[in-house]
Amino acid sequence: MCAILDANVVHEVFKVDGHDAGKQFLEWINTGRGHLVIGGKLTAELSKASESFRQWAKIARIQGKMTIVHDGEVDQTEKDLTDAGNCISDDTHIIALAQVSGARLLYSNDEALHKDFGNKKLIDHPRGKIYSTIRGRDFSKTHRDLLANRNLCGAKS
Repeated sequence: MCAILDANVVHEVFKVDGHDAGKQFLEWINTGRGHLVIGGKLTAELSKASESFRQWAKIARIQGKMTIVHDGEVDQTEKDLTDAGNCISDDTHIIALAQVSGARLLYSNDEALHKDFGNKKLIDHPRGKIYSTIRGRDFSKTHRDLLANRNLCGAKS
C-alpha cells in the first residue's frame, strides 16, 4: 500500500490528459487503497516538476493520503548509501526513502533505478516492486496486480 513516485513520471499521474496507468495510480491513492510517501530530495523534485502535484499534495497530506518523511533521516541514509557505493542509479535519495519509510512500490521509468529498487541488498522484507510505463501506458494486468498487492509496506531499515 505504500508507494514512491519518481519525478520522471509525475506528469503521467498529475496531467489532465495523462495516461491510463498514471490515472489509475492516482485513483489508487485517492481512494485510500494506496499511500504516497515523499521525503528528502524527492520532495523538492516532485514540487518542481508539477504544479498539479503541489496542489494535490497540500490536500493529500491533510487527508492522510500522503506522508512526508523527515528529511534529516532520509538525507543521512542517502549519505550512507552514497558512501557505500551500492547503488548503480543516481537516485540514492529514492532508495534511502524506501529504506526509511518501508515503501515497497516505486512508480518510475528509470531503468537503473529499477535495478537498485529490485536489489535484495538494498530493498528487502518485502522486496521492492516496480510500477512502470516503459512497455506501455495502458493500465495493464501487471499494473492492476501491483496495485492489488497488500504487501507493499516493509520494515524500516
